[in-house]
Amino acid sequence: MSDLRILVVGAGATGGYFGGRLLQAGRDVTFLVRPGRAKVLRDSGLRIVGLGEETVLEPPLAETGTLDGTYDLVLLAVKATGLAAAIDDFAPAVGPGTLVLPFLNGLAHLDALGARFGEDAVLGGVAKVMTTIDDDGAIRRLGPLQHLAYGARAEPAPPRLADVGAALDGAGFPVVRSARITEAMWAKWVFIAAIGGINSLLRGTIGDVVAVPGGAEFAEAVVAEAAAVAEAAGYPVPAPDLEATRKTVTDPAMGGSSLYRDLLGGHPVEGEQIFGDLTARARALGVATPLLDLVSLQLRVHQHRIG
Repeated sequence: MSDLRILVVGAGATGGYFGGRLLQAGRDVTFLVRPGRAKVLRDSGLRIVGLGEETVLEPPLAETGTLDGTYDLVLLAVKATGLAAAIDDFAPAVGPGTLVLPFLNGLAHLDALGARFGEDAVLGGVAKVMTTIDDDGAIRRLGPLQHLAYGARAEPAPPRLADVGAALDGAGFPVVRSARITEAMWAKWVFIAAIGGINSLLRGTIGDVVAVPGGAEFAEAVVAEAAAVAEAAGYPVPAPDLEATRKTVTDPAMGGSSLYRDLLGGHPVEGEQIFGDLTARARALGVATPLLDLVSLQLRVHQHRIG
């Protein structure tokens, strides 16, 4: 059992889910939240529902601006659009021995976190979970997927990395310490860019796309573009992961990504984090990405339209 003090930044669909599981497992967890989310959690608890579950937890909360003292581990699970504000919010919690474990899409957040807290303090992380936030604030599970991977991005690994493993292990979800965490982050980036790009560009679920002539071929072409960028960057997607991505984007039963749901709902999307950064890296590496360029442009227009 770990005795790390853990601060979870972001009690939404990802941070709220994994932080809730850690709390259930008896870990020393505090959630850093803004006043609106704090009120929901105080009034109704941290609720995890769906797949036959109705869990209600009473999580320790710290509202932004009220942090007192440092923590051993910061789990960061916010949207890219909220990263800059979140960094300012949790900065008082970071001391000389604090490790920051982010679960954001893409890789751009690593630069911002490393610049603020030092490269050695920032781990790599990949979170996979099928959850969303209901209108009443509950975290709803949409499928059985729940998995965390973490690791040091360079050697030597931080001395307290073993303590991170003790904190995350045995908390009700699979967790893996990866010696190739940057590669794993690239593999996830390719996956989410492929699905989100297909949904966004053709305005349909994966099932809608593959149901029409040429749809499956288009989907595989988007995967190929994203994978080519990863390979040129020196992090080729492992063959089993790439095959799994191809199967997912040609699965007639597959729906839409969270980015696509945000897009249809008229909400902000992580266009720059997922696509703008990916296509910028592609240009720097000399990789042609005409389909991903279109996705990036389309999402920029969306962001401009909604302000």
